[in-house]
Amino acid sequence: MINWERVTTLRDEVGADSFMEVVALFLDEVDEVVSRFRETPDPGNVERDMHFLKGSALNLGFEALGEMCQNGERMAAEGRAHEVDIPSIVIVYEESRETFLDGLDQRPA
Repeated sequence: MINWERVTTLRDEVGADSFMEVVALFLDEVDEVVSRFRETPDPGNVERDMHFLKGSALNLGFEALGEMCQNGERMAAEGRAHEVDIPSIVIVYEESRETFLDGLDQRPA
Protein backbone atom coordinates (compact mmCIF):
# COMPACT_ATOMS: atom_id res chain seq x y z
CA MET A 1 0.00 0.00 0.00
CA ILE A 2 2.82 2.39 0.97
CA ASN A 3 6.22 2.41 -0.70
CA TRP A 4 8.33 3.16 2.38
CA GLU A 5 11.52 3.36 0.30
CA ARG A 6 9.97 6.26 -1.60
CA VAL A 7 8.98 7.90 1.69
CA THR A 8 12.54 7.59 3.00
CA THR A 9 13.99 8.92 -0.26
CA LEU A 10 11.69 11.93 -0.18
CA ARG A 11 12.52 12.63 3.46
CA ASP A 12 16.23 12.44 2.64
CA GLU A 13 15.81 14.73 -0.39
CA VAL A 14 13.91 17.51 1.38
CA GLY A 15 15.11 17.06 4.97
CA ALA A 16 13.10 16.01 8.00
CA ASP A 17 11.65 19.47 8.77
CA SER A 18 10.56 20.17 5.21
CA PHE A 19 9.28 16.62 4.85
CA MET A 20 6.57 17.19 7.45
CA GLU A 21 5.53 20.37 5.60
CA VAL A 22 5.30 18.36 2.35
CA VAL A 23 3.20 15.72 4.12
CA ALA A 24 0.84 18.33 5.58
CA LEU A 25 0.42 20.04 2.20
CA PHE A 26 -0.17 16.73 0.44
CA LEU A 27 -2.80 15.61 2.95
CA ASP A 28 -4.59 18.98 2.84
CA GLU A 29 -4.73 19.05 -0.96
CA VAL A 30 -5.76 15.42 -1.33
CA ASP A 31 -8.35 15.72 1.44
CA GLU A 32 -9.87 18.60 -0.53
CA VAL A 33 -10.21 16.49 -3.69
CA VAL A 34 -11.57 13.52 -1.73
CA SER A 35 -14.13 15.78 -0.03
CA ARG A 36 -15.22 17.03 -3.43
CA PHE A 37 -15.63 13.42 -4.58
CA ARG A 38 -17.93 12.77 -1.62
CA GLU A 39 -19.97 15.97 -1.73
CA THR A 40 -20.15 17.24 -5.31
CA PRO A 41 -18.51 14.83 -7.75
CA ASP A 42 -18.03 16.36 -11.19
CA PRO A 43 -17.55 13.85 -14.02
CA GLY A 44 -16.03 16.64 -16.11
CA ASN A 45 -13.10 16.90 -13.70
CA VAL A 46 -12.38 13.20 -13.14
CA GLU A 47 -9.41 13.04 -15.50
CA ARG A 48 -7.82 16.15 -13.99
CA ASP A 49 -8.47 15.00 -10.43
CA MET A 50 -7.12 11.51 -11.13
CA HIS A 51 -3.98 13.02 -12.66
CA PHE A 52 -3.43 15.24 -9.62
CA LEU A 53 -4.06 12.42 -7.15
CA LYS A 54 -1.83 10.03 -9.09
CA GLY A 55 1.12 12.41 -9.04
CA SER A 56 0.67 13.35 -5.42
CA ALA A 57 0.22 9.76 -4.31
CA LEU A 58 3.24 8.42 -6.16
CA ASN A 59 5.46 11.27 -4.96
CA LEU A 60 4.64 10.47 -1.34
CA GLY A 61 4.73 6.68 -1.70
CA PHE A 62 0.98 5.95 -1.75
CA GLU A 63 1.55 3.21 -4.30
CA ALA A 64 -1.86 1.50 -4.38
CA LEU A 65 -3.68 4.83 -4.61
CA GLY A 66 -1.35 6.02 -7.36
CA GLU A 67 -2.04 2.91 -9.43
CA MET A 68 -5.80 3.24 -9.00
CA CYS A 69 -5.68 6.90 -9.99
CA GLN A 70 -3.52 6.12 -13.01
CA ASN A 71 -6.17 3.65 -14.18
CA GLY A 72 -8.92 6.17 -13.43
CA GLU A 73 -7.10 8.88 -15.38
CA ARG A 74 -6.71 6.56 -18.36
CA MET A 75 -10.38 5.58 -18.26
CA ALA A 76 -11.48 9.22 -18.06
CA ALA A 77 -9.21 10.11 -20.98
CA GLU A 78 -10.94 7.37 -22.98
CA GLY A 79 -14.33 8.97 -22.25
CA ARG A 80 -15.20 6.49 -19.51
CA ALA A 81 -15.10 8.82 -16.48
CA HIS A 82 -18.46 7.44 -15.34
CA GLU A 83 -16.81 4.00 -14.94
CA VAL A 84 -14.10 5.19 -12.54
CA ASP A 85 -14.72 3.61 -9.15
CA ILE A 86 -14.39 6.77 -7.08
CA PRO A 87 -15.80 5.24 -3.86
CA SER A 88 -13.06 2.59 -3.93
CA ILE A 89 -10.42 5.25 -4.57
CA VAL A 90 -11.68 7.19 -1.55
CA ILE A 91 -11.51 4.06 0.61
CA VAL A 92 -7.96 3.26 -0.53
CA TYR A 93 -6.92 6.84 0.18
CA GLU A 94 -8.35 6.69 3.69
CA GLU A 95 -6.67 3.34 4.38
CA SER A 96 -3.39 4.54 2.88
CA ARG A 97 -3.52 7.76 4.89
CA GLU A 98 -4.02 5.86 8.13
CA THR A 99 -1.28 3.33 7.33
CA PHE A 100 1.07 6.14 6.33
CA LEU A 101 0.52 8.22 9.45
CA ASP A 102 0.80 5.18 11.71
CA GLY A 103 3.99 4.16 9.92
CA LEU A 104 5.51 7.61 10.24
CA ASP A 105 5.03 7.43 14.00
CA GLN A 106 6.97 4.18 14.07
CA ARG A 107 9.89 5.24 11.84
CA PRO A 108 12.92 7.21 12.93
CA ALA A 109 13.09 10.77 11.62
